[in-house]
Amino acid sequence: MIAYVGVAPVAAAFAERLPRRTMLVALDLVRAAVAVLLPFVTEVWQVYALIFVLQSASAGFTPTFQATIPDVLPEEKEYTRALSLSRLAYDLESVVSPMLAAALLTVISFHSLFAGTVVGFLASAALVVSVVLPSPKATERRGIYDRTTRGLRIYLATPRLRGLLALNLAVAAASAMVIVNTVVLVQAEFGLSQRATALALAAFGGGSMLAALLLPRLLDDMPDRRAMLAGAAILVAGLFVGIALPSYALLLPLWFVLGLGYSLAQTPSGRLLRRSSQPEDRPALFAAQFALSHACWLITYPVAGWLGAKAGLPITFAVLGLVAAAAVFIATRLWPAHDPDEIEHTHDTLDPDHPHLSGTTNVSGGIAMFTPTSLTATIQNGRARHEAFPCAAAGRCWMMGDLVVYAGLFLAALAAATILPMQSEAALVGLLLADYSPWLLIAVASIGNVLGSVINWLLGRGIERFRDRPWFPASDAKLERAQRCYRRHGKWSLLLS
Repeated sequence: MIAYVGVAPVAAAFAERLPRRTMLVALDLVRAAVAVLLPFVTEVWQVYALIFVLQSASAGFTPTFQATIPDVLPEEKEYTRALSLSRLAYDLESVVSPMLAAALLTVISFHSLFAGTVVGFLASAALVVSVVLPSPKATERRGIYDRTTRGLRIYLATPRLRGLLALNLAVAAASAMVIVNTVVLVQAEFGLSQRATALALAAFGGGSMLAALLLPRLLDDMPDRRAMLAGAAILVAGLFVGIALPSYALLLPLWFVLGLGYSLAQTPSGRLLRRSSQPEDRPALFAAQFALSHACWLITYPVAGWLGAKAGLPITFAVLGLVAAAAVFIATRLWPAHDPDEIEHTHDTLDPDHPHLSGTTNVSGGIAMFTPTSLTATIQNGRARHEAFPCAAAGRCWMMGDLVVYAGLFLAALAAATILPMQSEAALVGLLLADYSPWLLIAVASIGNVLGSVINWLLGRGIERFRDRPWFPASDAKLERAQRCYRRHGKWSLLLS
């Protein structure tokens, strides 16, 4: 996960300069070389090093490959079918590969399985070599920092993609519960076998594949926003239903429904990225989506495992359900219901000779603009209109200052809900009086407060085990006195806090 989050944007910076076919083949060869070396490791650190190299190569390969598909299939309907087939292939691989590996282990050695992995990477490289892939180039040379951060800046400056980021968190919360805790639910809670675990995961994959099959026809009649929010709502509902999950017989249909919601919320994301970028920027934007989505999993996977072990599975369902519900609510606020393919806007602060304003039309109150690399630009009613994707300068028009404000409020609310002597109410009231979305402010502050309260609860459950340490802040006598006082006045003290 760390390799995915950290390496993908850097790899995208090189993807802009290198021919895509050359880059994809080179990364496949790196992955094949790692697979060749894995059977010969003798130390644990060697395993970590090789896996990091393997995942780093995948972090470069996957977004670049995904960014190439819309260039090969420019028609949106064909691209949607490609996304559906890609989802099907991924789910089939997840379901079939463990069974295939188990079957092969009955006739070949464990080390021989790596030979099949090497063959797979070499076959991938051969297929890439056999075709001609487009490699759009930027119209101007950019520095390494600009190329590395460009995808993130475009991503955070685009309303629909900010909504997608929130949906990524909802998807990560639900999928983390399935991937991390299916074994615990099936084998520890219900006392069943590994075969039952595999069947439960197959139910999740089956739901995902069914949704992927239905998506092309569904998206012909339904906007992406409505379909993806519906999928995320299914995930939220499924997580809350799981709080009272009584038996394995109900786990299977619940996992199937979660698979439906998972695919419905995640698969159309490629359409949003395609619509929000020019061909030369797509590797950077797909890399940003790859890194940010895996950052969400980097958060939810440990939470799902740790809470499941410490607090129990019903509480884990509840916490991840709250996280997913908050994420869906934030997505509805960040992603406007009116999401046109063309936008018009002005820059009041840029100089008229700024390169970003090349080819624009002056209007009253500012300078209307379109991106210099725009495929289509028209003048309507005296204002410039362009396809709804921002360039780097447009990316600074909206979001960086607002991100700092919301992040600051989140941290203040989080800290105020812990044992730290802080208050966040004044900051919230001040921002409510300013020109910020009240619903988004309340949601951010609420999430911070809830997470801070969870930290306090965890401290309360676990801190006493350290009471014999020299650094522990209270003596046994003070601790006993505080506990007696809390047992007597605890409810009123919580009210006053």
